[in-house]
Amino acid sequence: MANQQDDQLHPMRHSLAHILATALTRLYPGIKLGIGPVVENGFYYDVDLGDKQLSDEDFSKIEAEMQKVISEDQTFERFARPVDEAIQWAKEAGQPYKEELLNDLKRAGTTVAKDLKAEELGTVAEGDGRIDEVSFYKNGDFTDLCRGPHVESTGKVGAFKLMRVSGAYWRGKESNPQMQRVYGVGFATEKELRQYLNMLEEAKKRDHRKLGQELDLFFFHETAPGMPYWLPNGVVLYNELINFWRKEHATRGYQEVVSPLLNKKDLYVTSGHFDHYWDDMFTSATEEGELYGMKAMNCPNAMIIYKNKNRSYRDFPLRLSDTDPLHRYELSGALNGLFRVRAFRQDDAHIYVQEEQIKDEYKRIFEITELFYSIFGMSYAFRLGTRPDKFMGDSALWDSAEGMLKEILEESGKDYFIEEGDGAFYGPKIDILMTDALGRPWQMGTIQLDFQQPLRFDLKYTDKDGQEKTPIAIHRVIYGSLERFIGILIEHLGGKFPVWIAPEQIRIITVNQEEKTVAFARSIVARAEELGLRVYVDNDNESVGKKIRSAELRKIPYSVVIGEKEIETGNLTPRVRKDMEVNPVHEARTIDEFLKTVANEAKSRVNKTSL
Repeated sequence: MANQQDDQLHPMRHSLAHILATALTRLYPGIKLGIGPVVENGFYYDVDLGDKQLSDEDFSKIEAEMQKVISEDQTFERFARPVDEAIQWAKEAGQPYKEELLNDLKRAGTTVAKDLKAEELGTVAEGDGRIDEVSFYKNGDFTDLCRGPHVESTGKVGAFKLMRVSGAYWRGKESNPQMQRVYGVGFATEKELRQYLNMLEEAKKRDHRKLGQELDLFFFHETAPGMPYWLPNGVVLYNELINFWRKEHATRGYQEVVSPLLNKKDLYVTSGHFDHYWDDMFTSATEEGELYGMKAMNCPNAMIIYKNKNRSYRDFPLRLSDTDPLHRYELSGALNGLFRVRAFRQDDAHIYVQEEQIKDEYKRIFEITELFYSIFGMSYAFRLGTRPDKFMGDSALWDSAEGMLKEILEESGKDYFIEEGDGAFYGPKIDILMTDALGRPWQMGTIQLDFQQPLRFDLKYTDKDGQEKTPIAIHRVIYGSLERFIGILIEHLGGKFPVWIAPEQIRIITVNQEEKTVAFARSIVARAEELGLRVYVDNDNESVGKKIRSAELRKIPYSVVIGEKEIETGNLTPRVRKDMEVNPVHEARTIDEFLKTVANEAKSRVNKTSL
């Protein structure tokens, strides 16, 4: 979220990108420079070093040179040149990538600037979009094409660390030369930098891809890039989330629907997705010459379901929900575990309302949002996205919709900020931004107000005066992609799931493999399963200590050791996962008492033990 600290950090990080380029230029004469923008938590610079390949081993030398530049406290000086002079400068400096950018700017003006990292272009545009001058920044002997902003001098950039180097195609096109992208992070103080680096170390331990395999939740295979294979434990987790979603929505008047996975192109032409989204969809043509798209979003189908029958104002609010499979053609380089996939499902819904019902319906959606995030101890805020450059429909309707959402957000009392131009092409939206246990922000669900698609599909209803009117649609997902949410949830909880969604809730550990011990353990399993609990018996020929350690590594909420004493007394002394403990001392209790307590915790969806 944008705040005063971010406003201060941006010029510091941008200046660090120039300091990195300065150091690389000193160390590697003849280097060719691309661009060096600010990114989340830091900066990068794209460079072409010919045959020289950088690695992590080079970082200490580069960082030392950067520290020299910082200690010299060089002033950042801004100046402008006519674009033709700037092109000549790039030629004389032997910087072909800068020359290419400048020629494109001269040819296409701000049209090119919008498609690139504008802060690196140094553009000074006239009213018609023509660019006559470009700006530069100079520090010491280093000069770079740049719009800024920068700090006053190199000595005022805070603390930094280089993190990694990777390949990157020039301007993101595979047909262009591959450069090397050097990433760094930057913060105002050494303390903040250390805190960030410590957070990264903790994040490595919680990496959902690592824990997903350790806990037997999911995996990926090269034959289906970006499409997870869900294992039995993962399916339990997935289904418990959907069951929770289904129950809570049913009590709130939502009706679940299912619609086709493949649809003709015509559907997406009507919805507007063909013009705005077709390139991001999996498509196929039949022998009859018909073009189909694999469903990447649910809204066009929800419009068809609405139109299937005549509607009256008495039907409103009409709440249609679904968790249908969706597919999107994400570039292979963008795939990232469960965070960015090609196959996923959403906790989706489309709500049809009259205009006077919008505010009340948003309040109801905010109530669901609070329930779904608070149950996992997640804090969140809202972001309002307004009309984008490529929008669909009438500007007046957009203004009306944006005004309504601002009013609703003000009345909600929740923190929010406005992201200009970030709305969907058919309407403004409120995004849900969650902060996890490590303080990392995540874009999660979205609540979109749509006046446009009902018009395009010619949706109608009869009002109380018998007049035909067009409904308003609210598109909303609370968790968003369930795949992405589960990935975030794994990292937020470190794989330590609360009892109600834990794939394995109780593990029974036998001290030996004698028949009576195994029979006693199985009798406990039978009783637990009657109560709807998920229990596993570890009867392997291993030591009790090793079995207990295995249960801890699998992050199972409860484990119970079964031996002669337990068989004789019929009492159990449960071991409780540490994050759930209220009282670290757990006394023996009857089998029924223990199992009923756990079953009640699962039913109540609590995060702490009540033993």
